[in-house]
Amino acid sequence: MDEETEQLNALTQHAGRWLARSAGPAERHTTAVVAGPYDRVAWRDVHAQSAALRELSAQLLTRHAHAHDLLADVFLCAYQAAPRLRERAVMTPSHLVHHQVVTALTQSSDFAALRRDTAGDAYAAAMAVLAQASALRGLLERSREARERTGRADRARQEAEAAAAAVGEALRQAAEEADGQRVVPASAAAAVRRAVGAAEAAEDEARREDGAAAQAMAAAVPGIRSAARNAASAAARAVRQEAALMRAWGVEAGETERMPFEERARLAERLRSGRLARWAELIGRFRQMAAGERARKVEHATGELVGVALGDDLSRVIPSELAVLGVPELRAVFAARYAAGELMLYDSRGEQGTGKGAVIACVDTSHSMYAEGPGGITREAWSKACALALLDQARHAGRDFVGILFSAADRLQVFRFPGDRPAPVTDVLDFAEAFLGGGTDFQRPLGTAAKILEEEFDSASRARGDIVLITDDACEVSENWTHLWNEIRRRLGFRLFGIAIATPDTATASGSVLESLCDNLRTVEDLTDVHTTADLFRVI
Repeated sequence: MDEETEQLNALTQHAGRWLARSAGPAERHTTAVVAGPYDRVAWRDVHAQSAALRELSAQLLTRHAHAHDLLADVFLCAYQAAPRLRERAVMTPSHLVHHQVVTALTQSSDFAALRRDTAGDAYAAAMAVLAQASALRGLLERSREARERTGRADRARQEAEAAAAAVGEALRQAAEEADGQRVVPASAAAAVRRAVGAAEAAEDEARREDGAAAQAMAAAVPGIRSAARNAASAAARAVRQEAALMRAWGVEAGETERMPFEERARLAERLRSGRLARWAELIGRFRQMAAGERARKVEHATGELVGVALGDDLSRVIPSELAVLGVPELRAVFAARYAAGELMLYDSRGEQGTGKGAVIACVDTSHSMYAEGPGGITREAWSKACALALLDQARHAGRDFVGILFSAADRLQVFRFPGDRPAPVTDVLDFAEAFLGGGTDFQRPLGTAAKILEEEFDSASRARGDIVLITDDACEVSENWTHLWNEIRRRLGFRLFGIAIATPDTATASGSVLESLCDNLRTVEDLTDVHTTADLFRVI
């Protein structure tokens, strides 16, 4: 075969490596985190539901063309329990900065701890992204040169691939124009050689841009790592604070996970910005203290032994009575005495056991409750924290809880929380944040509480409710009201506990109104000491 007939083969060999390129360039990715379809759906859904995420994405897009991809990667890092990153070699050059950011995040100890709270929780993962917004903006600005260089490298690589494709197209055209002896027209052969030359030049340019991008990335890496650590720290702090805030207000994790995204976001914002938001730690301490007292509570405690009495309480039968059971002939006698309530029992003196009726917290919200005590804690914050702990106490025992906010005689607000259904957190917040102002009157809130217990007794035959009066003031009550109060208390068997917050000594002295009304009265001077009411949670 002469030289002319070998022309097409020679052209094909000359353009061989470009043919391989044109057949199919290697796949490049724009996301650094490997994600399955469910993870991608989670990101799309949360982005669609969160106005804050969309706003952040729009802001970043004005300065960075690929911001949406970066936010998706940061979200997936927080959302996945064990995020897996792609190799750098398969990333689109323009997204190598993203890859470095995500790599730095996943290597941060703060971010590893963060995932314990965000893994599988789309809302928490989105919040982690938003918490990093400021750090991400700064990071993108500081890595501008690296992003520009990698962008040029990306464009140069695309041009090289297009030039390689042009070689394949020129060779295909030459093959079509070749005659039966595989002789290619001179113009077609020249077109192939020009295409190969252009491809070689484009490849050289892509290599130069790759080198420049690599240098820019190397220079940017320390700053990216530092910014990523700061971002991870900010995200972990924000997620921990919100989780602590939710726990302090008694919002269970399962309850928030069932909430729609925007509802949960509104709740979190309300918790952060509400009147009592700064006292979340105090509220949490009260709840924890009450829970601890419940754990320590001993059922059927006998208190101080003071003698022997008759009755049918088998937990207090004296040993000699039990010994009768060892004699078969006397067992019938024991049974008869038990039925008649005439067994000899240890008699004790101690606090009455927990009640069965509703727990009612009457909380003073007069103007003076604005006053601050030790640690800057207001009397209102202290009293509301105590009332919320009483709500927990009632729910734990399956008892109804009623919150009565009062001040002057014409100002009163009642919040009911039945014990047989969950307490909506929004209703709890309404109760905690309401404040009436004005003067102080005891008769109307206590009379309302007694009426509620009377209704409960009439409808459900439940007696032995508990009323807790929390106030920083003292006021007079009429003789007629006192007579009616004592009468209904004897009939229903409820108890009144009093908590006097920073009141004058005369308000709690023997013979005072508070002292005569309450079965159990304690005075609180140090508002930072939640344990001043610890015994209250052992007997309610």
